[in-house]
Amino acid sequence: MTTTSTDIYDRTIHRLLKSKAEQYGNREFFRFNDQVFGFRDLDRESNKIAAGLQRLGVAKGDKVAIEMGNRPEFLFLWFGLCKLGAVEVPINTSHRGDLLSYMINQSDCRFMVVDSAYLDRAAPVMKGLPKIEKVLVLKGRGENLPKLNKPTFDFLEVMDNDGGYTPVDVIWADPYAIMYTSGTTGPSRGALMPHNYAVHMGETVSNAVEYTEKDCLYTVLPLFHGNAQVLSTIPALMNGARMILRERFSAGHFWDDVKKYGCTEFNFIGAILPILFKADPKPDDADNPLRAMLGGGAPMDQFGAIEKRFGVTLIEGYGMSEIGLPLMNTLRVRKSATCGRPLPDYTVKVVDENGVEVGPNVPGELLVRHLKPNCMLIEYYNMPGKTIEAWKDLWFHTGDYLYYDEDGYFHFVDRKKDALRRRGENISSYEVEKVINAHPAVLESAAVAAVSEMGEDEVMVCLRLKPGKKLEPEELMTYCEGQMAYFMIPRYVRYMDELPKTPTERVEKYRLREQGITRDTWDREKAGYKLKK
Repeated sequence: MTTTSTDIYDRTIHRLLKSKAEQYGNREFFRFNDQVFGFRDLDRESNKIAAGLQRLGVAKGDKVAIEMGNRPEFLFLWFGLCKLGAVEVPINTSHRGDLLSYMINQSDCRFMVVDSAYLDRAAPVMKGLPKIEKVLVLKGRGENLPKLNKPTFDFLEVMDNDGGYTPVDVIWADPYAIMYTSGTTGPSRGALMPHNYAVHMGETVSNAVEYTEKDCLYTVLPLFHGNAQVLSTIPALMNGARMILRERFSAGHFWDDVKKYGCTEFNFIGAILPILFKADPKPDDADNPLRAMLGGGAPMDQFGAIEKRFGVTLIEGYGMSEIGLPLMNTLRVRKSATCGRPLPDYTVKVVDENGVEVGPNVPGELLVRHLKPNCMLIEYYNMPGKTIEAWKDLWFHTGDYLYYDEDGYFHFVDRKKDALRRRGENISSYEVEKVINAHPAVLESAAVAAVSEMGEDEVMVCLRLKPGKKLEPEELMTYCEGQMAYFMIPRYVRYMDELPKTPTERVEKYRLREQGITRDTWDREKAGYKLKK
């Protein structure tokens, strides 16, 4: 990437859309169920969003919370906000209660857009959102506008305009999003991301997978995560490819959709591949148009078997919301079951606990720098201390342990942090513990990862009850269902007389992880307890 004077404007999300709408006209860009949208359609509809929001008072730098599932309106809204220089704050639709309030308040959101399907989450916390000035609701057919103790507007009525808005000066260094990443020893952190990060990620993935206009990307991961936005939507747009947007992943519909729409690429998370592989083999499993699957966490013992059975190439990398993808395999240069090699624009090193660089095959923390401007997070929003901590010695500290082999390929070892990852969702142990510790019968708790059958983390909580108190596991599950997203709710519960601690009273979670699932550990799935999603 050689920087020119026009890059500061051209390397923005909305200018990318404008250039592709001019290049491809209204050729098909994406499908959602039976709806088909061209490049020009997306540009036009996002203009309407920009115009409507501008008239409501949304200005450059304003933060707008989005609580919406996968649907075309999410894409219209995202690109429309970019045209205004406003900042999207996408919220995981499973969040509720204190964590939902925290994210909206901590990010200084003035406006909020809510799909009516998630009003059961949004409405109860509305009184606790003093900074929210206006709420837009995307209603279902026949629904009335709800009363939310805030000025409330019909999203579709706001969109009903000629698309004329006053252009805003937006450059590549301006933020387009606050992406929340799981906290470890504290609350979740909002990573403030610049426009050029999204463009750079699109280029990175496009080069690795070698996208062309003939490709079709199958997208089932949620748009409130960065993956579906910058690793699917942006690359598809950048290359004039097609994209199939679905509400969520369905193993039952996956191959039918891939064949029906001629999908050539799919972004996976670790748990998806075992689910697909677990299905009964068929003689024609490899008879499909997929040429590549991009992701991370593929089971090492099934890597080759998955490629052979389905006739695809698995391309894995290592990344974080804050830094993008510093390590990647590519379609032509790769090593199975590794994170790949460092990409040209990144500098990386592996260090021990003293910050001293280590050699091959020695695990240590991965540190990262980027050689180009505006390709990583700007800061952790409203968390200057966390920003400084992450950039100690002017290197970004990932908090993850990796090692590299003699060929220069990196291997993931473990998380230094206490964050967990379950079915593609990052989970803060701190936030799980915060909810459980608030139960009147609980004295203290520690949430740790337990290895699941899928090879990913399951949440296990080890807890001490207050003297004389009783709390059945089923009661704890019911309590958690009303206080946290379903994917955060522990599968395993272990009652203990004492939690192992250091002399400074810190829980030694490594000891709990080493002990794993003990004979006295309660298993939600074996007990037959079904969560309400």
